[in-house]
Amino acid sequence: MDARFIGIGELTEVPAVAVVVDVMRAFTVAAWAFARGAERIVLAGSLDDALELKAGHPDWVALKDGPPAPGFDAVNSPGMLRSLDLGGRTVVQKTTAGTVGALAVKDAPLVLCASFVVAEATARVLRAGGSVTFVVTGEDGRADEDLACAEYIALRATGAGTEAAGFLRRAAESRAAGELAQGVRQGVHPDDVTLCLELDRFPYAMVAAPEGSLMVLRPHTVDTPA
Repeated sequence: MDARFIGIGELTEVPAVAVVVDVMRAFTVAAWAFARGAERIVLAGSLDDALELKAGHPDWVALKDGPPAPGFDAVNSPGMLRSLDLGGRTVVQKTTAGTVGALAVKDAPLVLCASFVVAEATARVLRAGGSVTFVVTGEDGRADEDLACAEYIALRATGAGTEAAGFLRRAAESRAAGELAQGVRQGVHPDDVTLCLELDRFPYAMVAAPEGSLMVLRPHTVDTPA
């Protein structure tokens, strides 16, 4: 597999395969949403877009980064989301980095959204080989939690027996983890960092693809090798 690791701003062409990584917290939250029964996640381009979608579909669940806000049902926190019943619901998600990264590669033939909680399932999808662009969404491509996760998935995709401890340690010591733990960011649950570092918590990858005018994320179950 030919892998490259770039920030959102470094995208200059449409990749053949894009893996958009946001560990803390967009694509950990997305994985939890599916675990709580969500049917699909619509990735919104802006807060106004998210509110417009919610207004047109009152039964949808809208969530965003930061503190609770009028018009939104939830915040981008896995610790808070894990208590919600989302059975059969559509979730609208707008975050600072993760959803931005996914929309930036919306024309790619295959777009995977990833974090540590779906690392192995994501790696299985990539084992067919080829060229893969990992979009490191945080801190203009420098977020070490996202880069560590991307590098780990890339190694796992080769089928190598890769130890996860060092990659998880980097994520735990990252700027984002510190800000979440210290309460610098709002809309945070005390368990968020721990939940973001749960390796392979869920057995599915997450594939984003256009559905009409929307970019929609859905779980993708990958067969376990016999």
